[in-house]
Amino acid sequence: MSHSRRSFIVNASLLAAGNLLGFRPFGMLNALAQSSPSYKALVCVFMFGGNDANNMLIPFDTTGYNNYAGIRGPLALPQNTLLQLAPQPNFALHPSMPELQGLFNSGNAAFLANVGTLLQPTTKAQYQGNQVAPPSNLFSHPDQQLEWQNQMADSSGSTGWAGRIADRLTTQYNPGALVPMIASISGDTLFCNGTETSPVSVGSGGPGTPSCSDNAYCSSRQTTAQQLSNFSSGVSLVQDDNGITNNAFTYNTVLADAFASAPPLMTVFPATPLGAQLNEVARIMQVRSALGVTRQIFFVSVGNFDTHSAQLATQSTLLAEVSPALAAFYQALGELSLANQVTAFTCSDFARTFQPNSADGSDHAWGSHHIILGGAVKGGQIYGTFPTLALGGPDDVGSNGRWIPSTASAQYASTLAQWFGLTAADLPYVLPYIGNFSSNNLGFLG
Repeated sequence: MSHSRRSFIVNASLLAAGNLLGFRPFGMLNALAQSSPSYKALVCVFMFGGNDANNMLIPFDTTGYNNYAGIRGPLALPQNTLLQLAPQPNFALHPSMPELQGLFNSGNAAFLANVGTLLQPTTKAQYQGNQVAPPSNLFSHPDQQLEWQNQMADSSGSTGWAGRIADRLTTQYNPGALVPMIASISGDTLFCNGTETSPVSVGSGGPGTPSCSDNAYCSSRQTTAQQLSNFSSGVSLVQDDNGITNNAFTYNTVLADAFASAPPLMTVFPATPLGAQLNEVARIMQVRSALGVTRQIFFVSVGNFDTHSAQLATQSTLLAEVSPALAAFYQALGELSLANQVTAFTCSDFARTFQPNSADGSDHAWGSHHIILGGAVKGGQIYGTFPTLALGGPDDVGSNGRWIPSTASAQYASTLAQWFGLTAADLPYVLPYIGNFSSNNLGFLG
């Protein structure tokens, strides 16, 4: 496997420090002062593997449900188990998502229907006639994961759209901040990388503390690691690595000190990986003043949505992790008086075929439905255009139910970015293809 220079530096810094910190920061902060506007944050919840949104948001009216059940066959969920959406009674949710049903019904969550990677508006005829350029390697997991994160024509870009937002907004909103604008609670990810700025990666258990197996030598090893990080070799790659390692010690101390002075959150998060990640996001938001930030972006994730077989049981378990974790996070935002200032949103590689395969699963598809959560969300609504659920129909690129997106992921990102504070003038830098679409704001945020 090849490694970028950034990845080499990150991994080398961890080795140099003996992996003492469990905490990977990158880059330096811009300290030019501008203003101190009110706090806002975006939280990306990436569902790796391709969530089958066809079984997350389901037609509930008699005609719609019967059509759904007739085509989905063994993947069809019984109608009497579905969770009807009060503001949108013709639709219902997967039975594992009662918490999300409550958030939608109370106006604090919304859905964006049939959204996916697009370089320009595309019809079935244009796609089948090769009249427009489709995204690169359309049904490939790694390519589509990266294209969702970088919003480029293919997966080869070295920066993500959140990182490019930080490039433009760090100086304005976070002058003199003690930590970067972006934090990943799910390891190194393209979404977070900018050209001029870089993220910090924090474990779901918080900033690490120095530890090693040889107790008698631990103190001296930590001292040596810190001395090595200050060593001037004259080699730029090593010097960059040393700077990253120094930042690791610095950011670790900053976060640990901030957490030490904050009371524990009263909200109880589920004891799941996603619950732990969102708990850590809430804790970092709690100490935002001590960190000197007024804008933050976070990345968390949950995996194993690649349901080629045994889909019903697998997806039920996964959505039962997502729904209560999101609900606990929204409760924590209320505890922190931040409900109107934080927007969480889901992303995933793609949806899955509407037609089941022979293994009681579904295969890679395209357009999908996504969740938007927060007090600023104009909730209780389904935005975008729900696809026609017909094999070989007007929204199917073939004959298996792979929906052509009616909304581009770039439009989704643009709506979130502008609410966050990005100006229209900076949209082309962050989202190079946004000018190909008639609307850059889908209206789901107030």
